[in-house]
Amino acid sequence: MIDIHAHILPGVDDGPKTMAESIALIQQAEKEGITDIIATSHAYNPQYHVPKETIIEQLALLRQEIKDHNINVKLHQGQEIRIQDSTIDMLRTGEALSLADSKYVLIELPSSNIPAYTVQIIQGILSLDKVPIIAHPERNRAIAEKPERLLKLINHGAISQITAGSIAGHFGKSIQKLSLMLIDSNLVHTYGSDVHNAKTRPFLFDAGLTYLERHKRLDAVDIFLENNARIVENNEVLILEPKVLEKPKWWNLFS
Repeated sequence: MIDIHAHILPGVDDGPKTMAESIALIQQAEKEGITDIIATSHAYNPQYHVPKETIIEQLALLRQEIKDHNINVKLHQGQEIRIQDSTIDMLRTGEALSLADSKYVLIELPSSNIPAYTVQIIQGILSLDKVPIIAHPERNRAIAEKPERLLKLINHGAISQITAGSIAGHFGKSIQKLSLMLIDSNLVHTYGSDVHNAKTRPFLFDAGLTYLERHKRLDAVDIFLENNARIVENNEVLILEPKVLEKPKWWNLFS
């Protein structure tokens, strides 16, 4: 299994602070059956920006530590890129990293809104023959209030990544229910842990998959894992036709 969204580099953003913490996280990943992790440190975020050079340096050190600890997990480079006016230029010049040297790019929206230029950024990424993946849309307040906003972005060519902890209930029942609604509407295509640390933001990779299996979303599990593998292999992902968004009776999440 492949985790396409993880903060595992030590001391660079709000992920693990030390190399020992990073190693402990990766050992946990191995226990959960994860074979590959894309290190997606924050980039161009108002609070954290980890440049390409730092990621390459820290990955080399972490890979050596993994080897020394006999951990059988492969690491890939990437970034979680907060969208801004310069996003397209950064991708064009190679300053911003795609996922595992593929055509797939993990982009982050602000937590409370969808910037007016988001569609323009999506279209610009597509013009570079790259595919934007929207990170954790279920934790975006504008999408929670009006899920069809995510449908609009997908109709413009983006795909999306759900967070394991959201499905497992780590962020609360409302986000868990919204996550299932987005999955059932075929608005989610990939799956990641978004792990930051062992205590408050753990992997929960297996927990999220187990929850989906218990709630009869086996097809979603298969598609997520297959698409994660296809991203690392730089192959086309599987995309199902979005379904009509029908808000259930409990839809009063953020009113």
